[in-house]
Amino acid sequence: MRRVAALVAVLVLAGVIAWLAWPQGPEARGRESRITVTDGPADDQRVELDTTFYPPAGGGKAPAVLLAHGFGGSKLSVRDEAMKLARDGYAVLTWSARGFGRSSGQIALNSPDYEVKDVKQLIDWLAARPEVALDKAGDPRVGIAGGSYGGAIALMTAAHDARVDAIVPQITWYDLADALFPDATGQGPRGGVFKSLWAGIFFGRGAPAAQGLQGLQGLTRAPQPVSEQEARCGRFLPQICTIYQQVATTGKATPEAVELLRASSPSSVQGRIKAPTLLIQGQRDSLFPLGHADANARAIAPGTPVSVMWFDGGHDGGNGEADWVYQQTSAWLNRYLKGDAGAATAQAFTVTRDGGRDPGTRQRIRLHPENTSYPGLSGTATTQVTLSGPEQNIVNPPGGNPASVSTVPGVGSLLGGGNQSNLSVSLDMPGQAASFDSAPLTAPLQLTGSPSVKLRVYGKGEVTLFAKVYDVPDALQPPTLPAGLVSPLRVRIPDGAQSADVTVALPALDHRFTAGHRLRLTVTTTDMGYATPAEPAAYRVALASPALAVPTVPSMSAPAGGIAWWVWAMPLAAIVVAAVLLATGRARRRTAGRTGEGAPLEISGLTKTYRNGEKAVDDLSFRVEQGQVLGLLGPNGAGKTTTMRMMMGLIHPDAGEIRIFGEAVTPGAPVLSRLGSFVEGPGFLPHLSGRENLELYWAATGRPAAEAHMAEALEIAGLGAALERAVRTYSQGMRQRLAIAQAMLGLPDLLVLDEPTNGLDPPQIREMREVLKRYARDGRTVIVSSHLLAEVEQTCSHVVVMHRGRLVATGPVTSLLAGSNGHGPDGQGPGGRGPRLEDVFLDLIGEKS
Repeated sequence: MRRVAALVAVLVLAGVIAWLAWPQGPEARGRESRITVTDGPADDQRVELDTTFYPPAGGGKAPAVLLAHGFGGSKLSVRDEAMKLARDGYAVLTWSARGFGRSSGQIALNSPDYEVKDVKQLIDWLAARPEVALDKAGDPRVGIAGGSYGGAIALMTAAHDARVDAIVPQITWYDLADALFPDATGQGPRGGVFKSLWAGIFFGRGAPAAQGLQGLQGLTRAPQPVSEQEARCGRFLPQICTIYQQVATTGKATPEAVELLRASSPSSVQGRIKAPTLLIQGQRDSLFPLGHADANARAIAPGTPVSVMWFDGGHDGGNGEADWVYQQTSAWLNRYLKGDAGAATAQAFTVTRDGGRDPGTRQRIRLHPENTSYPGLSGTATTQVTLSGPEQNIVNPPGGNPASVSTVPGVGSLLGGGNQSNLSVSLDMPGQAASFDSAPLTAPLQLTGSPSVKLRVYGKGEVTLFAKVYDVPDALQPPTLPAGLVSPLRVRIPDGAQSADVTVALPALDHRFTAGHRLRLTVTTTDMGYATPAEPAAYRVALASPALAVPTVPSMSAPAGGIAWWVWAMPLAAIVVAAVLLATGRARRRTAGRTGEGAPLEISGLTKTYRNGEKAVDDLSFRVEQGQVLGLLGPNGAGKTTTMRMMMGLIHPDAGEIRIFGEAVTPGAPVLSRLGSFVEGPGFLPHLSGRENLELYWAATGRPAAEAHMAEALEIAGLGAALERAVRTYSQGMRQRLAIAQAMLGLPDLLVLDEPTNGLDPPQIREMREVLKRYARDGRTVIVSSHLLAEVEQTCSHVVVMHRGRLVATGPVTSLLAGSNGHGPDGQGPGGRGPRLEDVFLDLIGEKS
């Protein structure tokens, strides 16, 4: 057997060396050039665009991809992604948009008369390249991808140029006027609240100092003088500069501002986009929130393929999913540019959810549940959550300062926002906020979409308010503001009236509220990111209706990979044998049902003697009740593992009886279907992913796949994205976590684990502690054998202490500690601390020092 293991190790090492030495394909090399285009309303402006063309790495003809950069960037911003696409067999063109980098011209915000005309001429240029594949009509096969400013030009160009065959816009806008002047009551930008801080950042990036490569040029030559107009407006068109200065001064959208901003928005071309569209929007984006992707999805021409993805990122949330986003982009382009019908493109709707941390790497795990149809912001179902709270007085301070804080635009990723953490920078100023709470939730609630609520506002004239929903854990933990998002609104109270009722669309989110948490609706008079009235005023806010409508999508599920059967035979046999040991019991559960209603585990007079005459278990008796996490303790040789193996029906006792839920344990007993176990270390197929290992194991039990409750077991175990990786890449801690998930399949009512924390470091042990507590929280029972007494003390509610096969003590942990004399004066442990379980244990087995 050792020779076989050594041979396998040599083969694996040789494979790794061969993989590392294998040619990785030619490096993509860009060819820089300046392309002259003509634009403007009268086609009388000549602009030079600084471009780089990356031929397909494999040579020959290939579909083309135009890769657009974000606002304030240049072609350098997308260089790495362009090289990846070229290596993947595309002809890629990057360019600095007019007014950015080394390109000439002035910024027109993706206007059809300027930037859109520029991109159409870039497509003309691609059509003449010998490296670019043409379709039957003689047009180039071309797609456009880009984020933010680059995402908008993808949508706008697709609407104005039928040659575009596929687009992947990311974190971009539907209506730029609505983005900068939002109103959660649906009255439109003319009455919206000016997003002053983001607008300042957005337009500030058009200043001379922020012009992409120009900033780099300043390192090699003296700064060039700029005119007063350039100093005041940067490289924006004069009309854009003038309108911005007007609205920034007044805080109100003028008709001219709305018209100009909408002309550069997909809202102006609704129904004209016929290119298959993958919309990728950030969940942490206070500039262009999820509602813009929703509106863009509805604006695509009927019958056009469209998918919507909400990922963990955005203008506030960093770019922690860059690799995953690239994979989705590449798959979409493969499907609709290369015609690869087998490309694993996204379902109609995909979201990113937090899966905890990888036990081995400590990295954040992200899950990607999918839905076969896009539900919109209203979800497919609605849960009514009842809010309560009295009518409350709030004031708008003079000058709008100090202001409440929901998020700090543009820097959320620096504060941990890019990994879906619960870190919140929200702050509501006293006297400026009214709050209404729900009762603690009796079950988890997964919000997916935009909640709504009806408010009653008392006051005079025009009232500016900001509404948001908090997740409130308990009195000991601060509330968190999911994604740091807020809904601004303006309420107009008619002359002669004392109040007005308004229905408010709250921020679109994908957020899970845990059972026991409360939802809190907070309404404030100020928010740091927005312009608020300078005049002091007082208002009253009440609930016009107590119902908070929470949209949900119950059918969302994580995709499962297919089982790969080209695996090593020996590990396969090991897993099948392990599964078959339980199959006889678990397969019968379909007809047997829950026949026993007794205690989860009752052991009476249990005895097992080794062949040499030594008793491994000697007249052992104890009982475990529902909901307990019981620690089975004892030194090596105490009989713990033997006892657990008898619980599972793997070995026969010489005397005594084991009953699980009132039913006697015998090999193949139906009641064993209610027991899940992990004893004597994990063993998995190294070439299969974690998910495939679990699916194969469950298939061997003969039970229907639906009874596995895979999603629930995996959520409790917290494996996350590691499930999709080959087990050979797992650390010891990850294999332990996978073994726990395997034991939890079917959500057995009794879970038996032997040394589950073996090989885990302290943070991983702490996570495992929470896993076990969560599992027992809903009335299930857990039995844990462990030598880590300090961990048992923190994890277990009860203990059974064994020594030389016999029961030494049993009962609640607190009772054992309370009954101990400890090691120090007055029954205290070392250093004056209370007694520790370790001290009590040593006392009980007679090995106290």
